[in-house]
This record gives sequence, C-alpha cells and structure tokens, in this order.
Amino acid sequence: MNPDNQISRRRIVQGIGVAALAAGTVRGGEPARTEAPAGKDQANGVKLLPTRKLGRNGPMVPMLAMGGDMEATSAPGLINRAWASGMRYFDTAQKYGRAQEEETYRRWFAAHPERREEIFLVSKDYPTKQGPVELLEMIDKRLKALGTDYLDLYFIHQLCPEVYGADSVHWPKSDEYRRVAETLKASGKVKLVGFSCHGGPEYIQAAADGGFLDALMVQYTPFYERGGAFDRALTACHDKGIGLIAMKTLRHAGNVPKRLPEFEKLGLTTHQALLQAVWSDPRISAICNSVRNFDQMKSSIASAHGYKAPLEVSLVERLKDAVFAARRTLCPGCPSCDAKVASTAFAYRDVARYVTYFEQDNYGQSRELYLALPESGRTASRAELEALRDACAFGIDYPEIAARAERYFV
Repeated sequence: MNPDNQISRRRIVQGIGVAALAAGTVRGGEPARTEAPAGKDQANGVKLLPTRKLGRNGPMVPMLAMGGDMEATSAPGLINRAWASGMRYFDTAQKYGRAQEEETYRRWFAAHPERREEIFLVSKDYPTKQGPVELLEMIDKRLKALGTDYLDLYFIHQLCPEVYGADSVHWPKSDEYRRVAETLKASGKVKLVGFSCHGGPEYIQAAADGGFLDALMVQYTPFYERGGAFDRALTACHDKGIGLIAMKTLRHAGNVPKRLPEFEKLGLTTHQALLQAVWSDPRISAICNSVRNFDQMKSSIASAHGYKAPLEVSLVERLKDAVFAARRTLCPGCPSCDAKVASTAFAYRDVARYVTYFEQDNYGQSRELYLALPESGRTASRAELEALRDACAFGIDYPEIAARAERYFV
C-alpha cells in the first residue's frame, strides 16, 4: 500500500466517528487490501482513479463514480469524457435521463465493446408491485436496455417507505430478498446486489441485520451525529462486510462559497474538500457523484487524485459551519428528525430534493417527479412542517420548501 494513502488512525477516531478502521483481515491475520493508489490504463495511457475495496466480497472499485441522470443531449459526451479522464465506475438506472440513459450506454458499448469488461457498471430498478421478487424479471430488461449480459451491481432503487410502503424496511433482512439476491448472482447476470437508501437509518441497520446484501448506496454527509443511529448503522454494515457508497454528498452544499481560505492553502475548492471529508471515513468505499458538465467532473477527479489522508477535525468543522451558514434546501440524510418523520406521510426528502434540483440545476424533470408523488407525500400541515424544521440539525426550512414546491410545480 502506498504510504501516502494510508489512513491516519488518530484523525479518523477524533474527526469522523466510530468507524471501524480496517476493512477486515484475511486468514492468517494479515491486513486485507482496502485501498490502492491510482493505476494506469496501459493501452490508453490514462491515469485511473485510486480504488478502495467494496465490502468484504466485492472488488476494488474507483473512489469516485460517474453518477447518472444526465441530460440526454450531454450524456454521450460526458460518458466519453469520463472514460478518457480515467473514470471506470459508472452508475445509471432505469428512470435516468427520462428513461433514455440506458440507451446511451447501449450505444456506447456497441461502439466500444472492449470497455464493458474494464468498468464497474451499476443499474437500479423499482420493484413496486411485488417486492424484491420482481427483480428476477426486471434484470433481463435492464441488461437488454444496456446492451450487456451482466451488471457488476444491481440495486433496488430509492428504498424508502414513501415509494415501497412501511413494510419495506424489513426487506433487507427478509428471506425473500435473500433468495432473490442468491438467484441473481447464481445466474451470472449480476455480481453484487443491494439497494440505494432513501429511507432512514433503520433501512441501513436492517441490511446489517440481514447480512446477505453486498453493497448499499446511502445519503451521506460528513456532519452526521457521532454515535447516532445513522453512524451505528454504517458501522454495523461495515462490520458485516457490506460495501458502502456515498451519494448526495454535494447536494446540500450548492450555495456554499466555492473557496475558503483554509482550503485554498491545500489547493482545494470547498466542494473538493467536502468530497475528501467523505473519503476520510474508511467505511465509505466510493462516492457516486452526479455530474452535469465537464468542469464538475474534472474538479471531482482532481479531488480523488489529490486525496492522501483524512482531513483534520478542525477542517471538517469549518466545512460544517460553512454548509450550515448557506441557504439549505436538501436533507443531507442525517437522523436528527427521524422521530418526527415517522409521524407524517409527507415525502420531505423527495420534496426537498426536487426543489433543490430545480433551483440549483434548472432540472426540467423536477415538476414531473414532484407531481408523481402521492397526494399524501406532497401535503402536510403547517404544524407538521414546522416540527420537521425544528427537529432538523441543519435547520432546513420545510414550511418554506413546501411553499416553494407548490409555487414551482403546481
């Protein structure tokens, strides 16, 4: 292991929480290989991104993934630029790009068939009618749409009570989902199985309790409550060998100043520093980063190559102060308001996300996504919204967000 990439035990313990510091040991007591410096694509001379082990049974994956849901017109160019820039982890889903993004990948693989074996490819689906068992039929549709005969990782998309019902919290530890995961992997169509989590930490904990899933994608902020339910659930999954991929890491920081003196000295923009704060948690294998243009991609890639050691505690705290001071619309996924959330059907995470997409990215599908929510998910009393706001550690103004959603989308 490159000594520049070794994780500082003192910094992690003091600054990032109660994470397990090693990803495990192999038989005989020797440390497992959990992190590796950037390699090189010998055929193309491209510097690849540094990698980390994805859980106990997964491969070494790049620390940064090319997130999906790109605009259809820009997606082909962005995918090509990502490949040429050394990215080898690509994340997509059935609904991305108005359900057209998979077609972009199908054409890309048809034009460059040799690239399929060189990348880590993820897709997702919505088994909303029958639950996990639907994945056994859905996988064939995903493979046909993508023009490949296997996925490296297959997720249930957006697992949360608002989409799948209250009972879905039990799926990650159910015998049905276990059998589905085993069948998918035995078929050779899927190497790894998991879900992207839009629910609370109880979903992450359920995955740890079940112990059979390979990886989760979780809404992650480096400012979570140390020792809280989210933190404990991450550690439980990590201890079970379940790979953890961070998402939505920059969404709550859209209005944070681009540059701050403390990070200028390190050659980092604020957003690059936020990515490095996430990588400072050794439980996190990779960040799935949504990309809208090449400048964003280039900045994130530079942050991955520049990561050498966990950020100091004081710098993480400075980031937290900057984020809290900025105008916030997106729930960062911390557990502070979970008790209040359980008392309302209001889809607060989704509504906040669609408003954020609309305001920060001028994202045209936000209205469609909002109106697709059930009426109960779009409606809440003033008292309920104020209770959510008051319980939020970030002070997100849910009454104002709900009002803006009505103004923008109805």
